[in-house]
Amino acid sequence: MLWARPGFLIRRLHQVHDALFFRECQTRNITPVQYGILTALSMNPWLDQKAIGQELALDRTTTADVLKRLEEKGLIERRVNPDDRRSRLSVITKAGLKTLENLGQGMQTAQEDLLAPLSELNRLAFSKLLGLLVEAHENVDADEA
Repeated sequence: MLWARPGFLIRRLHQVHDALFFRECQTRNITPVQYGILTALSMNPWLDQKAIGQELALDRTTTADVLKRLEEKGLIERRVNPDDRRSRLSVITKAGLKTLENLGQGMQTAQEDLLAPLSELNRLAFSKLLGLLVEAHENVDADEA
């Protein structure tokens, strides 16, 4: 019965992806969420916590906790926002960029392993359908808040 529920299957697939990521990237002690934040900061330096959370669809508490851990590891630097002293801006460090570089192939392998059971045509269709579902429900959290 659970295997007929899309929500269950999505959660289970997420668990599978996390396991594949950890298998490939375990030597660097980085989680998929940390990797996501490093990726976001590599493309958009000096984001505030709210923007980072929105970029990765993370709540405020989770974002703050992950940023703290990344700062402790020396992978990001945070500074008080000169335009709003209540917020802090984050930027990826050279060590953070090196970590992304070192984990890039592992992340790619995890992504490929996740989709390996699908044909190329089904991979494209699956990714497109996932994108459509996420986009259609993007504001569900905001609507409930």
